[in-house]
Amino acid sequence: MDKLSINPCNLCPRECNVHREEGQTGYCRSDDRIFIARAALHMWEEPCISGEKGSGTVFFSGCNLRCVYCQNYEIAAGGRGKVVSVERLAQIFLRLQEQRAANINLVTPDHYVPGVAEAVLMAKEQGLVLPVVYNCSGYAKREVIKSLTGIVDIFLTDFKYMDPALASKYSSAPDYPAVAKEALDEMVNITYIEGNKNTPLFDENGMMQRGVIVRHLLLPGHKQNAKDVIRYVYETYGDSIYISLMNQYTPFDWLRDHPEYGELGRKVTKREYESVVDYAIDLGIMNAYIQEGDTARESFIPPFDVRKE
Repeated sequence: MDKLSINPCNLCPRECNVHREEGQTGYCRSDDRIFIARAALHMWEEPCISGEKGSGTVFFSGCNLRCVYCQNYEIAAGGRGKVVSVERLAQIFLRLQEQRAANINLVTPDHYVPGVAEAVLMAKEQGLVLPVVYNCSGYAKREVIKSLTGIVDIFLTDFKYMDPALASKYSSAPDYPAVAKEALDEMVNITYIEGNKNTPLFDENGMMQRGVIVRHLLLPGHKQNAKDVIRYVYETYGDSIYISLMNQYTPFDWLRDHPEYGELGRKVTKREYESVVDYAIDLGIMNAYIQEGDTARESFIPPFDVRKE
C-alpha cells in the first residue's frame, strides 16, 4: 500500500494530481480525511451478500464518478457525514462483525483506498474474520485493484457503460468502458484462488466468500447499452462471475424537464427490463440475479444517518 498516495492524488483515472493532505480536493471533493455517511446492517444487496443477517455496510462520502442519475447523490458530492480515523474505522468493522453481519461491505471506497485498506488490516489483526466486499462503480485503476490483494475477498462492481458517449454524457467519463474492463480483469485475477479459478466460493448457507459480482443498472431507453455490457462480461468470463441485472432505477424530478437528460425522467418499463433479461437467458448465462416486480422505489435508497455509526 506504500505506493498509493493521496499527496499528490492520482488514485483514480481522473488523476487530479491535487495535494489532499494540504486540504486540496479534486473531482471526488475529498481531502485527506475519511468521511462515512452510514454504517449499519443492510438487507438490500444480492441474496449471497445480504442473506438473512444483513451485510455490514459502510457508505463512504464522495465519489470519483458522480453520475447525473446517482441514487446516493446526497453523499456523492463529498463532505457529508462523519469524519473517522483509520483506528475508528477498524472498530466499526469489528462492531458490525459483533452484530453478526454476513460480511464487511465497503461502498464507494475508491478515493479512500490507502486508509480503508489500513483499517481492514488493523481490524483483521484484532479478530476480523468476515469476508470483505469492495462495492464500487467499476471506474478504478487496475493497479489500485491489484493493491487490494489479500485485503478484499469479494468485488461487487458496477459495469455501467459499453458506450463511451453515454459514459461521457451521464458520468463525464468517456474512458469508462476501457477503464472498467481493465479493473474487472484484475478483480477476477485476484479473487479466484489457485485450483479454483473458475468458480466463486460460497459457504454452506449460500453466502459468497470469494468472487466477483458485476452489476448493471438498466437506464430508461438504453437496452442496447445493457445488452452490450452483458455480452462483453459473459463472453469474457462466462459463468465464473455472477451478473446482477437491476431495474431499480429511480428518476428524480429535476431530470424530467432537463433539456439534456430528459430521457432519464422516467422509470424503466417492464418490457425494457424483460427484453434485457431474455437477452441474458438467450446468451446462456446461468449465474445471474434478476429483480422481480416494481423495485424502483425510494426504499432502495438508504437513509444516510451518521447516528447509525
